[in-house]
Amino acid sequence: MRYFHRTSVSPDTVMAEAERFFGTTLSRTQRESRKIGFTGTVGTVTVSVGMEGGHYTRITVQTDQVGESELDKLAKRFLGVVHTKAEPEHALRGSY
Repeated sequence: MRYFHRTSVSPDTVMAEAERFFGTTLSRTQRESRKIGFTGTVGTVTVSVGMEGGHYTRITVQTDQVGESELDKLAKRFLGVVHTKAEPEHALRGSY
């Protein structure tokens, strides 16, 4: 599955948050300036960032799993966590 999110959070902040969020439960497999990958027993996830529209960061989170797997729930949760970085008053809800 592939998920996208556009945010005002900087690419460096997103990459640091990905390292913190996924690094506690998964092993890092790759690290580039705008791409980071993790793997574990639940599968493989890749987070990449790029500039979009000059002022926004486009986050792409891709997993090797199907729609409602445990890893996809983690991927969606990560995007929610990044959203709270841009809007601290946003309440992070959902079972993922």
